[in-house]
Amino acid sequence: MNRKNLFAAWGGLFIICAGLGFIPGFAEEVAGALWALLVLLSLAFFVPPALLLYVAHRDRDVHTLKLVRNLSALSLGLTLAVLVGNVLSALGPELLGTLLHCILIVVSTPMLCSGYWALSLFLWACLLMVSLTLLRKR
Repeated sequence: MNRKNLFAAWGGLFIICAGLGFIPGFAEEVAGALWALLVLLSLAFFVPPALLLYVAHRDRDVHTLKLVRNLSALSLGLTLAVLVGNVLSALGPELLGTLLHCILIVVSTPMLCSGYWALSLFLWACLLMVSLTLLRKR
């Protein structure tokens, strides 16, 4: 597997999932086969980074392991910060809540695409833990 192709696939899936997350109420209103497609798409988002971890471990590429670790930690940390900020902004102007929600869509992709927030956060955490474990072995 070529790392360049895996990064391109991951970036493409990021753009698709983030774009679908910006459609208001899209994940909640779909049903049937389209709903299953959204769930599969959000699961497919995590396949390229998992393959990147495998290839990086096989080739002893510490740089890629650190990159996936940093992206995973950044996504989880920013998701937590923006969620807390979004709750605290309930008393503030509506524009602030909308802005924080838009930031949440980007930093936690594909969380809002599938509608299963916990699944997306769990898979980001899995990427983080696997990358940390592989880095410890190096």
